Amino acid sequence: MTVIICGAGIGGLCLGLSLQQLKIPFQIFEASGSIKPLGVGINLQPNAVRELYALGIKDGLSRIGIQTEEFGLFSKKGLEIWTEPRGLKAGYSVPQFSVHRGELQKLLYDTLIGRMKRNTVNLGMKATGYKNFKSSVQLQCINRNTNKLETFDGDALIACDGINSSIRKQLFPDEGEPLWNGAILWRGLALASPFRTDASMVMIGHDTQRFVSYPISKKNTDGNAKINWIAELKFNPEKPWSKSDWSKKVDKSKFLNSFLDWSFDWIDPLNLISETSSIYEYPMVDRDPLEKWTFERTTLLGDAAHPTYPVGSNGASQAIIDARKLAFHLQVTGTNEKALLNYEKEMLPLTTKITLANRDSGPDALLQVVEDRCAGSFNDVQEIISQNELEAHSQKYKSVAGLNIEKLNNSNSILSSFI
Repeated sequence: MTVIICGAGIGGLCLGLSLQQLKIPFQIFEASGSIKPLGVGINLQPNAVRELYALGIKDGLSRIGIQTEEFGLFSKKGLEIWTEPRGLKAGYSVPQFSVHRGELQKLLYDTLIGRMKRNTVNLGMKATGYKNFKSSVQLQCINRNTNKLETFDGDALIACDGINSSIRKQLFPDEGEPLWNGAILWRGLALASPFRTDASMVMIGHDTQRFVSYPISKKNTDGNAKINWIAELKFNPEKPWSKSDWSKKVDKSKFLNSFLDWSFDWIDPLNLISETSSIYEYPMVDRDPLEKWTFERTTLLGDAAHPTYPVGSNGASQAIIDARKLAFHLQVTGTNEKALLNYEKEMLPLTTKITLANRDSGPDALLQVVEDRCAGSFNDVQEIISQNELEAHSQKYKSVAGLNIEKLNNSNSILSSFI
């Protein structure tokens, strides 16, 4: 009774840690030759943080990240449109966290390796495909050390290998490349003084030009913290772009001119960009929701199942929830097709709603409403958009994303009945 996990990202590692808690045998196969703390910042919603706490990494998470206290929307002039408390400040029983994605992945990996009596994470194994049999499933990998094809058999195969999943490609060979909406994101980290509450996440601008920023560490002795930022510009989606290049380093001159006048009394986007040494470029992409994830003994998880625009802090959070829900059904039903179908039945409709909401009515949609009504300039935002409209939009998205405070506070960890 072995579960084969393809991919050692956040979703795959959380699934491994969850199966370890339940004493369900598993093996993880990862294309990278090592797990290093690469990347930039992400946000983890309270529903996901609760599951990470249940995995026993509360202290580690507090060490590498910061508890988010505020979320805010601001016009291109730096004027406040809407702010709200987040995490513990909002009344959740667990916090929201801002953290370095690579450091979280490394924390999960080190925790898993430390808990297992034998190695269960096979690095340098690039998945090329799979075969379903009557009573088993087989993962096919190229061993990057030997350049030879190797196969591994198990009772279930879980594809956690991201938006460009090789398993998803085999399941849906005609799907094509991820869908680009015309936006390009440039991301980086700068050491600078945090703004507002010192633990605020802010979105500034509108649909065609936007700046997002939040700290991902506590302040050091100099009063500075690691500040994650994202600069975004939108182009004609028919324009050719390297749509599959996720870690392309570029020079700031490629986009800096568009933000030359973006310097406000409470945050200085221009300075954050200028003080960053490594800047990464990637397109804003997702995929159309699928009608089905599970094919016999194989299913999809995280970005392999439901890649979505990174506008609602749901990418990594949803992968964590997926992992815990799948582990729950494997424990209840066994490592069989029924468990995978039950997981799909529960999670596919929810993630489809999030994917579609992030396309046109995510938490940042109000930015364009204000831009359309007043070009980002106002003396009193209430003259531009009512408090009721602001609050209704915020609550609607939280409902779609499963972030109702009372409901979340009154529920336990997904696997609490087993561990």
